[in-house]
Amino acid sequence: MYFKDIELKNFRNYKDLKIEFDKNLNIFLGHNAQGKTNLLESIYVTGMGRSFRTNSDKEMILFNEEFAKVKANIIEENREDEVEIIYQNDGKIIKLDGIKLQRTVDLLETVYIVVFSPEDLKIVKEGPDNRRRFLDRELCQIKPIYYSDLGNFKKVLKERNTLLRENNNDKNLYSVFNESLAEYAIRIVIERKKFIERLNEISQKLHDNITSGAEKINLSYETKINTKEEYLDLLNDNFEKDLYKGYTSFGPHKDDIKIVINDTDIRTYGSQGQQRTAALSMKLAELGLIKQETGKDAVLLLDDVLSELDQNRQRYLIESMKSVQVFITATEIDEKLRQLLPQGKSFLVDKGSIKNI
Repeated sequence: MYFKDIELKNFRNYKDLKIEFDKNLNIFLGHNAQGKTNLLESIYVTGMGRSFRTNSDKEMILFNEEFAKVKANIIEENREDEVEIIYQNDGKIIKLDGIKLQRTVDLLETVYIVVFSPEDLKIVKEGPDNRRRFLDRELCQIKPIYYSDLGNFKKVLKERNTLLRENNNDKNLYSVFNESLAEYAIRIVIERKKFIERLNEISQKLHDNITSGAEKINLSYETKINTKEEYLDLLNDNFEKDLYKGYTSFGPHKDDIKIVINDTDIRTYGSQGQQRTAALSMKLAELGLIKQETGKDAVLLLDDVLSELDQNRQRYLIESMKSVQVFITATEIDEKLRQLLPQGKSFLVDKGSIKNI
């Protein structure tokens, strides 16, 4: 599976662009703020229907323009799919092979994408919301039903929190919201647990190789709910507390991933090196998990991340590129590192224009 080309119109800082890709490696070089990350974002949205950088679709429309368009052709074996997304101020239109899709979830499974940026190196040391975002991003790709359950959970949660902020104490009204919230919550928790269990298996092998057996990593899902009934009890028992605070205290929106190396919780006590190696193991494990789950190779987007890794981690990351299409952005790549990379195309990005080099 690989991207053949992409066409952009009024997308971020790209007025009008069409570019053909190498099916193995594509390197985009240039100074900061020239549009390198914008290009990776355009690739990502064709697989997920949304950005990995923002929740606002309007931000992707070029200033003073009324729409933005992304169109990509994706090859899988002997099949070619065309994905087109048009962003407008009042919403977006998604087309697959010329047919308008009614839901974003219908786009999922067309192509699988793993993005790795300097922000992902903070998965371990930053707050739990970063780790939940990591979980949700990947699960939405490989389990479209999860995408729907997560969206429904967030909608009901928002409605319940609105009632709490309004200091509405009608328990009969809350019982309706609690029932829906618990139904979606337990589905989310079950899928997250299964995902972490499988990710842990792959991460352990990768981490053992990266550290030459010096470190053992273990990932586990932290939650206070295991059944629908448990969650309903938590919601009821903490009603007065939630009413006072104005938000729902417990649920999947508060869960976390515990990351332990050699019996030490490295979220708090790990060195920067340990945290970065753990993040690398987890991101690379995504590639393996997608392959196991779907039988397909994901496309790998590396957004200015090579410069953040030492030589040992760089080499290990490069070794993982051999079977997948890769897009790399960087301000520069030194000659020693370039010699380790697979053959492919290189481009120069400058003020929203791209040319081969």
